[in-house]
Amino acid sequence: MDDSTLSVPDRETEMAAGTASDRCVVLLRFSGDITTKAPPTRRRFLQRLAANIKDALGSAGIDHTTTRTHDRFFVEFASDQESEALAALGRIFGIQSFASVKKVPWSNLDDIVRTGEQLFSDAVAGRSFAVRARRVGDRRNIPFSSEDVQRSLGQALLPRASSVSLKSPECLVSLEIIPGHAFYFGENIRGHGGLPLGCEGNAVALVSGGFDSPVAAWLMMKRGVALDYVFCNLGGRAHQLETLNVMKVISDQWSYGTRPHFHAIDFDEITRDLQANVTPRYWQVILKRLMLRVAELIAGERGASAIVTGDAVGQVSSQTLQNLSVISSATAQPVLRPLVSFNKEEIIQRAREIGTHDLSAKVGEYCAMVPSKPATRAKAAQIDHEEASLDPALLERAVAERSVFDLRTLDLGSLDRPEIQISELPPGAVVIDLRSKAAFQGWHYPDALFLDFPHALRAYPELDPDQAYVLYCEFGLKSGHLAELMRREGLQAWHFAGGLKSLVSYAKSQGLTTPEF
Repeated sequence: MDDSTLSVPDRETEMAAGTASDRCVVLLRFSGDITTKAPPTRRRFLQRLAANIKDALGSAGIDHTTTRTHDRFFVEFASDQESEALAALGRIFGIQSFASVKKVPWSNLDDIVRTGEQLFSDAVAGRSFAVRARRVGDRRNIPFSSEDVQRSLGQALLPRASSVSLKSPECLVSLEIIPGHAFYFGENIRGHGGLPLGCEGNAVALVSGGFDSPVAAWLMMKRGVALDYVFCNLGGRAHQLETLNVMKVISDQWSYGTRPHFHAIDFDEITRDLQANVTPRYWQVILKRLMLRVAELIAGERGASAIVTGDAVGQVSSQTLQNLSVISSATAQPVLRPLVSFNKEEIIQRAREIGTHDLSAKVGEYCAMVPSKPATRAKAAQIDHEEASLDPALLERAVAERSVFDLRTLDLGSLDRPEIQISELPPGAVVIDLRSKAAFQGWHYPDALFLDFPHALRAYPELDPDQAYVLYCEFGLKSGHLAELMRREGLQAWHFAGGLKSLVSYAKSQGLTTPEF
């Protein structure tokens, strides 16, 4: 994109007169991490930032236009959408600060002072104030200094104000000046800075739904890393649903420009194998190593370059420096730990700021594998010896049978709608198994059709509208989501409440052969 061809939409007449407008313009300043980059890198980062702005405002239903000069973005939209737009813009990484502005043309310094007096004379009345002016762009075409503007506009406003206060003014009068136009604003809103999401490649993040892992994910996103999430399920449906709720917030409110997927791995067989074959004091260390190996397998499938965790040194027994070293050696992938030096109260405060605190506070402690005397300084040789008795095929099978959710499109409200749940099969209904092929081959309800979840999401609009369908999956989460989508298409669809275990219990009541759990 050639900066020289860009211009900001004009609104001179109405704003110079101080009249009301049905349009709002917001000035966005780039992060310092962008402005210091070499021109090709800067251009690439700004193209990514523009795409993320478009996604953020488009996701909020805000019709807008975005233009860019060499130093700024300008976004214009309807004034009645200002609060929603500012909230969305404040959650885009790569933006240092932004403000709603009045854009007015100028020919000389007197024009700038006259407009500033019109716009701010009521705001400074009876209050202390300060003027902050900044020249931006080609300063050779601005024949006065920032200090000239501050002094002249300050003198014009002073008769209406109580005083000038440069350190702590009650009212701040701010403006940025480019050749030919000035942008006036009061409040300057700080952004989160960092790098535009997606410009630094992809990683997978291990998440559990608690305070730590969502904050760790957020911090990596701030550095431009797009994420998928890997969830090793230790607590069944409740744990998975709680964690989905937490990561849905991260996805919907912070992942603009990307489409994060949530990979849910059933760790039941893996943990039973671990408890049966490993000395209890090493359970936690080896469990974390197994989780890293699962994440490594998914990272390989997704083209991810690293694994992100929520570890902080010394927070729990498995996070001593020695144990972290041993745990990291389980994978050849780089393991990134953005919380490594954080105190717990710092993590909790950041969770409040990003909107995950209240949901994370409700996530229960699902790991029963906490020995009374856990190892705090595990040795690599001992861990290798303990792991030799584990079945490595369990990891690959768990990954192959995982559930994958597109978080941006997932409607969590559909998962517990009573009207689309069913606890017994009606006559004539087509039963569809949404699990993996391996899981289907292990056991399925008699005469059920196999249609794994990703294919089902694409195929359901072509299904016969005169046929009734009952869907089932591991926990009733995928099936509930798809049943809701099918209902919207006018199909007769239900999902079996409670997932596979509930369906097995129903099958037993019907005298059918069922697996042992």
